[in-house]
Order: sequence, then C-alpha cells, then structure tokens
Amino acid sequence: MTLIADSGSTKTAWCLAEDGNNIIYTQGINPFQQDEETICEILRKELMPNLLTLRHKESSVTGEQQLSAIYFYGAGCTPEKAPIVASCLKKSVSATAQIHVASDMLGAARGACGRDAGIVCILGTGSNSCYYDGEQLHAGIPALGYILGDEGSGAYIGKRMVGDIFKQQLPQDVCQLFFDETHETQANIIQRVYRTPLPNRYLASLSPFCARHREHPAIHALLIDCFTQFFHRNIVPLIQSMGNSGEIASTVHFVGSIAYHYHEELAEAAQRCGFTIGHTLQSPLEGLVDYHSQSLPL
Repeated sequence: MTLIADSGSTKTAWCLAEDGNNIIYTQGINPFQQDEETICEILRKELMPNLLTLRHKESSVTGEQQLSAIYFYGAGCTPEKAPIVASCLKKSVSATAQIHVASDMLGAARGACGRDAGIVCILGTGSNSCYYDGEQLHAGIPALGYILGDEGSGAYIGKRMVGDIFKQQLPQDVCQLFFDETHETQANIIQRVYRTPLPNRYLASLSPFCARHREHPAIHALLIDCFTQFFHRNIVPLIQSMGNSGEIASTVHFVGSIAYHYHEELAEAAQRCGFTIGHTLQSPLEGLVDYHSQSLPL
C-alpha cells in the first residue's frame, strides 16, 4: 500500500493510492511552525485511528496490509526541515515503509501537470509559485510568508480585509456585516494575530466572509486587487526571470482552496494581467494518485 499526503498550513489530506476516494483529514503539518513532538502527536491522534480502519478495509480487497511507501508533500518541507517530518512518519506511522518528503509546491506541480511543463501556483492559507519543467521545480519568486508576502492567499485576504475595515477603507455596510456575522472585535483580532500561535490560519479563517459577500462591489474590488497583486508580484517577475513569453508563460495552473473557491475572481484578475487559467484543483491528491500509480521515485 502507498500512502500519499498533501499538507498545507491549515489541513492535511491523506489517502491510500489504491483507493483515492477515501480521504482522511488532519490538521496542517508544517515543520516551520510545529516541532517534532507536535507533529508526532497529530499523526498518532488524528491520522492513525482512521488510517488503521482504512487499511483494514483496503486489505480486504487487495490482500495487502503493510504500507510500502509514504509520499508526503507539505508546506514548510524544505530540504532542511523535511527530515523532521520523515522522522515523525517513521516513528508514528510506519517504521518499515520507504518515506519521501517534499515541498507542497512539488506536490501541486505533479498533481496539476503530471509530467507536463507549466507555471504552477498554490493559493490556500498561504501562496507560492514556480516553474515546473515536467520533472523538477525551478526557483520562483519567494513566497515570504503571511507577513512579507503570500499575496492572494487566504491569510492575505483576511489580513487585507480586517485592515481595510479598521482603517475605514471599506463601506460602512460591509464593516457592519462583518461585525454582525463574525462577532469579532478589534481587541480580539489583535490578540489572535499578535499573541497566539498560527495567526496565518486565523486570518485565513476570516476570508470566507468575502466569499459570502463577493457580489458586493467593494468586496469584489478587494478580491480582484488581492489576486492582481499575486500576479504582479509573483508571476510577472517569475516569467521575466525565465525569459519565456510563449504559451507556457501565459497559462498558469492553480492548486488550493482559495484558487478553487474564488475561481471567477482569480480568472478576472488573470485576464486583466494578460494571463489565462489552466487547471484549477482544490487538492492535488487525485493527480498525485495518478502520478504515483506509475511507481516512479520521488
């Protein structure tokens, strides 16, 4: 059996390649934000009980019981941090499986493009972009995280929205709707952003307000500007660094919940910036199952 995981900062989706229809969700795993003990605890408490049930179900069909390989694609899984996740998987999931840990960016590229070349982006809690030649990633514009970057992400939209509300950049009716629906206060938002762990998750949790009121002209304008900033600050300089003005450079593929749920606004911003949207996937898992069904190494 082969276990495949796609992990962002908010949630991790897991599935057995032999049955990609059954997905297990745990909280996000990011070795930049969590230590080894925390990651192991998530695996033991949130993944393993459900995985054991799923493996038992699958083994009754295929006859296989043991995990032979684990492919984990995750946010924060740089070459320096990936060994932390690999160690946790070995300790808490399987001591015998071959374990491969790579960036969520590589997972997005393989899930969206397979073995075709293209520009691939992640728009979820955070954001990222790269050029993928069908085998390897080529250095893109650094994401820089929710404080310095992450344009177009859920955290960026949430940060921009609450900043505009408290600095009176949005109409009063939008501000009142926000307070009525979320019951948030300025003091609570400051507390959550500056004095509690994982503020990027919290900011991203505020972004669905924009989805509920996307038809309001002010919210629509805010969303278009957030996505336009993503193209201007990430894709345009990426293409300039590639020296490529052909079809690959004008078509951009996206993976992630924000790209999926705001597809119309993203496409409008792309058109304004001279780009077209290729594949848009909420999760790369389906594509990753296909990719690893050919049993190629990570």
